Amino acid sequence: METAAASSSSRVELIVKGNLPEVPCQYIQPPEARPNLHNSVDGASIPTVDLSSSDSAKEAIGDACRNWGAFHVINHGVPIHLLDRMRSLGLSFFRDSPMEDKLRYACDSTSAASEGYGSRMLLGAKDDVVLDWRDYFDHHTFPLSRRNPSRWPIHPPDYRQVVGGYGDEMKKLAQKLLGVISESLGLPCSSIEEAVGEIYQNITVSYYPPCPQPELTLGLQSHSDMGAITLLIQDDVGGLQLYKDDQWLTVPPISDAILVLVADQTEIITNGIYKSAQHRAVTNANRARLSVATFHDPSKTARIAPVSQLSPPSYKEVVYGQYVSSWYSKGPEGKRNLDALLC
Repeated sequence: METAAASSSSRVELIVKGNLPEVPCQYIQPPEARPNLHNSVDGASIPTVDLSSSDSAKEAIGDACRNWGAFHVINHGVPIHLLDRMRSLGLSFFRDSPMEDKLRYACDSTSAASEGYGSRMLLGAKDDVVLDWRDYFDHHTFPLSRRNPSRWPIHPPDYRQVVGGYGDEMKKLAQKLLGVISESLGLPCSSIEEAVGEIYQNITVSYYPPCPQPELTLGLQSHSDMGAITLLIQDDVGGLQLYKDDQWLTVPPISDAILVLVADQTEIITNGIYKSAQHRAVTNANRARLSVATFHDPSKTARIAPVSQLSPPSYKEVVYGQYVSSWYSKGPEGKRNLDALLC
C-alpha cells in the first residue's frame, strides 16, 4: 500500500483543489493523442437494444457486435434505482469524503488492478507514462472468495450492501449477454462463457474532476478492455468516446440504459467476427464526471483461443494472465496487445 504522502500527491482531485491554471506536464498527451474537442461527433447512432424482445435482441446484438463492438441495452432487468444509487454512492465517496478517509482505502500502486482508491492505471516507469486525468475506486466482487467488503468505504452506510448487490445484478446480466452473443453466431448459448471460464468481476468507479486544459488531456487513454465483457453506466455529463470508422464518437448518456462494451477476449473467442470496442474518456473544464464500469474477465490462468466452430483461427492462444501483464506494462495504445496475437 502507498504511503499517505505518496498516494495523496498523485490524486487528480488535489491538483484541481490547488487551482493550477495549467495542467502538470505528466498529464499532457502527445499531440497525436489529444482530443479535438471543437469537432466532436455525436454518437447518437450507437445501437440501443431492447432486451425484452429476445428474438429481435439476438439479431440486433449480433449486428452491434459486428459493426460497433458496443451497444446500449434497455429493459435489461437491473433495477433502475440500483443504477441511480450506485452512481450517487460513487459521487458521495469522491465529493464528500475527506482525503484522509479516502487514503485509508489507497490501492497498491505497484500492482496492476489492485483494489481500492487510486489514480494511476499503468505500471511503466514514472517518467515515460502520460497520466490519465482520473481518480478511481476499484472493487473486487467475483469470485466471492475475492469479495471483502471491509476494503470498501463504510460511508454512506449502505455503500457495501449496494456495491455487492450491484455486482450480483451485473454478473447475471453479463452472463445473459454472453449467451445471446454466442447464439447470435449460431453457437450454443454457453459457448463464450465456457471459453471464458469462471468470471472475475471488478467494479471501477471513475471520477474525472474538471480540467483547466481539457484539450491537452484525456480522462482515460485510448484502449479496448482486456477481458470478456464490460457493462458501464455514466452520469449526465458525458465524455466517453468510441472509435469507429477513423473518428471518435461521443457516447450520449442514457440514464436508464447500460452500455455494453465487447472486450478483447470475446474478440479472440469469436475469431474476430465480433470486435472489441476501442474507447477513451475526454475531460471538460466545468463539471466533474462519474462513470461505473463493471468488468467481467477470465481467470489469470485461463487459456483463451477462438472456439473450434469458427476455424481456421485468426488469433493465437493466449494465457489471460500474460495478456494482462503485457497490457499493464506496455500500455494499451489502442488495441496493440490484441493485434499482436493475430496469426
